[in-house]
Amino acid sequence: MKLSLGLPKGSLESPTIELFRKTGIHIRKSERSYYPSCDDSELDLILMRPQEIPRYVEQGILDAGITGQDWTEENLADVIEVTELHYSKATRQKCRWVLAVPEDSNFKNAQDLNGKRIATELVKTTARFFKKKNIPVNVEFSWGATEVKPPRLVDAIVDITETGSSLRANRLRIIDTIMETCTVIIANKKAWKDENKKRKLSNLKLLLQGTLDAEEYVGLKCNVKESDIDNIINVLPSLHNPTISHLYDKGWLAVETILPFNQVKHVIPRLKHNGASGIVEYPVSKIIP
Repeated sequence: MKLSLGLPKGSLESPTIELFRKTGIHIRKSERSYYPSCDDSELDLILMRPQEIPRYVEQGILDAGITGQDWTEENLADVIEVTELHYSKATRQKCRWVLAVPEDSNFKNAQDLNGKRIATELVKTTARFFKKKNIPVNVEFSWGATEVKPPRLVDAIVDITETGSSLRANRLRIIDTIMETCTVIIANKKAWKDENKKRKLSNLKLLLQGTLDAEEYVGLKCNVKESDIDNIINVLPSLHNPTISHLYDKGWLAVETILPFNQVKHVIPRLKHNGASGIVEYPVSKIIP
């Protein structure tokens, strides 16, 4: 049994391949090939634009795919969302499709665009957004470089943003949010009913999510005199209780824990001040609850 899995080509391609590598699945591809190989014999991979993946998954041509919630919504694809995966080309936050207008325009909200022209790659979702608000607009497809089109070619745009820097650089300001989106694993409904394919997808979810979660944490271990252990425990955050074991040297303990990366700079000095020695910080590759 092989699970046919669509991987996103484009800006998410490299981050996705790197994420799989961190889980232990090594994907190999040539520059001209859309059919990469990997060292997991249960996967049959194909690279394609994330915009197309929901349609092929819904039709059963692919068992599953990694795409964006935005493209599932755009296609109104009837698929199973297996899990969200919070990664993209620049951040670990959700992205937004936003309605943006020229900085010096008089447009303050969506209603001000009545009868105006809007360019976007997310045509159907944008049209549904304005239809729901009963605002007649002309929505046209944009082949790219959407942010450079106002005000000369169109009145406003709907574009995706992670940080907003590209919009600001092109003297645009956001007046509304169409939708939030993130990377997701989706599955064909028939494939999801297949126990073997569902098991494989569930395992992939576990590994990929565990790898992403681990990026926010590090491991920390140190040696502590038994007389200082209460002081150490009081300053040591952890996912659960830290692991404590006796060293060969009488009266000494080894303490090990996992803690959020952003707390390490505060914790290590406090550990040292409270009697810890041999402090070691190390990366964590996966965290599985």
